[in-house]
Amino acid sequence: MTSAIRQIPLDTATQHHSHDFHQIVIALEGRADFDIEGLGGSIDAFCGCIVPANHLHYYAGTGNNRQLILDLPNDALALTGHHHDLARLFDAPRFFDLDEPLKHYLKFLIQELGQLSRLGAIPSIHQERLATTLLGSLHARLANEPAPPSHRRIDLRCLDRYIDDHLSGRLRVADLATVACLSEAHFTERFRHQTGVSPWQYVMRRRLDTSQRLLLRSHLPLSEIAALTGFAHQSALSRAYRHAFGQTPSQVRRQRNAQLTSLRS
Repeated sequence: MTSAIRQIPLDTATQHHSHDFHQIVIALEGRADFDIEGLGGSIDAFCGCIVPANHLHYYAGTGNNRQLILDLPNDALALTGHHHDLARLFDAPRFFDLDEPLKHYLKFLIQELGQLSRLGAIPSIHQERLATTLLGSLHARLANEPAPPSHRRIDLRCLDRYIDDHLSGRLRVADLATVACLSEAHFTERFRHQTGVSPWQYVMRRRLDTSQRLLLRSHLPLSEIAALTGFAHQSALSRAYRHAFGQTPSQVRRQRNAQLTSLRS
């Protein structure tokens, strides 16, 4: 599979799936809502989101909408060879805004695709080149800021309190960086160095640990547990829980109920 760039509207009814290639979605018109393995957000004109491969994501467009979508397999030219560092963009899902230079490039990209399509099929190598330029520019903005001179450690206890207080809502890396008094890029780099995982992976672990406690210690419906721990849908919680613990929440709940029944008899 080679990289592919397309422009489509998203269905206004909520859909969900996962795929074995990375994806970048940038809104051109209208709005779209996404939930990517528990990370929720909205995108409108010149905003976008990163969907790593094999991440279940729910999505829906609002009204008349048009999205630019880049499909990027692991072996895409834009992610291999001299460009292998660009694959770091897909370490975790995230949302982003385009600055003015990138807005201009996006407009050029759309015009270039339109001109080429009038001449026939767009050569795949040209799509790869256009995708590589966009990915390189995004990488420079989102992941390539130099490390700060200070090596002060992040206060994880303070961060944990903030995460737990906001677990049911949308937790953005930018919000965590604000709590730590760092820029988003500096925070992400320092957090990974200090903990060995990305901020998104860390938040996901706290969501799952909390959901596990609620499953074992409460009688709350699974849909309510999903909402309390920041998952947009019960099925999003089930998929993430099974991936982390090897069982679905329903299986854990049935086993717990069976044990309680056995103790009473």
